[in-house]
Amino acid sequence: MWILAVDTTTPCGSVALLEDSRLCGEVNLESLSTHSERLLPSVDFVLKSRRLTISDLDAFAVTTGPGSFTGIRIGLSLIKSFAFSSGKSIAPVSALEALALKLSHPHSRLLCPMLDARKGEVYAALFESKKDRLVEVVPQGVYGPDQFLALLPAHRIIAFIGSGAELYREKIFEYLRDKSRFSHRACFIAYEVGLLGFQILKEGRGVSSQDVRPLYFRKSQAEESH
Repeated sequence: MWILAVDTTTPCGSVALLEDSRLCGEVNLESLSTHSERLLPSVDFVLKSRRLTISDLDAFAVTTGPGSFTGIRIGLSLIKSFAFSSGKSIAPVSALEALALKLSHPHSRLLCPMLDARKGEVYAALFESKKDRLVEVVPQGVYGPDQFLALLPAHRIIAFIGSGAELYREKIFEYLRDKSRFSHRACFIAYEVGLLGFQILKEGRGVSSQDVRPLYFRKSQAEESH
């Protein structure tokens, strides 16, 4: 199964091409250019590298949020147009779950992705790695940093990743001390989006272009001003 995976939820935009769970091509960019400028050329590059076209793909995977409202819309709009024109399914994937998967390791059980949501808040969740599954322990949502960190088990080692974890590193240490671990891995997640998408598609949980929805945990600034 050929899967095109896309993430545009943060400035770390990425595109990946997978054959089932095998990574065949990847473009990772954090640049001053916008997702609207660099997304389509990145897709074109990974497809041409394998001499494929959109019609050769079997399905798509895309992060539906949380993250930048503009970024989410750009990624979703492109993938929905591809899926609509080709009649192929979309696997909607949470950016937080994809970040947690990036941390997955035999010795890391509790995984905590945190993204800076601005306004003194974070998009965050706590996952537990169990065999080949990520189990949500603290629900995905938008939290004040203290509100979220107070929900974490202070007696267990927790691995953190994401812009929110970097921003609130000292506060995390106040709550967890030597139980906190911080990842140095870059936050490009299109490959992980593809892996999670492959699982969703195998289980028959893919959706049509009309049924995919963004994952927002709060209103956009434009909506709040009305």
